Parts: sequence; C-alpha cells; structure tokens
Amino acid sequence: MELEAVAKALKELGHPTRLCIYKEVVKAGHQGIPVGNVQDKLVIPASTLSHHVSNLASAGLISQRREGRTLYCVAEYECLNSVIGFLRDECCLNEGQYLS
Repeated sequence: MELEAVAKALKELGHPTRLCIYKEVVKAGHQGIPVGNVQDKLVIPASTLSHHVSNLASAGLISQRREGRTLYCVAEYECLNSVIGFLRDECCLNEGQYLS
C-alpha cells in the first residue's frame, strides 16, 4: 500500500466519530451493516453520518451496497490489513519489536 493511501486511511480513522462508525462496520463482518443501524447505535444525524461514511469510503476503508431500500456499509478488510501491514513493516524495527 502506498504512503498516500495509508496516510488518508489513518487520517479518516483519526476522527472519533468516523472511528466509532468504522468499528461498528468492522464488527458487523463481511455481510455489512445497514446504515440505519449505525445511525441508531451511535445516535448520529443522517446528514452527518452520510458525510463520515463518504470519507471512509473515499479512503477505501468501507464500501456500500444497496439491497432493495436498505443501504449497507461493508468493511474493506483488505484495506484494513494493508494499513496494519504497512505500519508493522515500515514502522517497526523488526518483527515483534516496536518503537517506544
């Protein structure tokens, strides 16, 4: 994963509301979670939620799919794994030894 993409993903996850949204989406698994369920759990206005979901999607962290009238947010686990892998490979001295 390129530095710019990792930086964008980390920037989007650096916002408390987006991190809470992302946590719910990741916990939902590969089937995803309806946007309305995220809104209900986090008590976020629809327009605010839409803005944050758009930012997470633009960073490649989530995707969306529509089933009938329901819009689902789905975690892009490959992107998550790439960000984690980048941090592990580029930011650690060697495997198992982290900077303090």
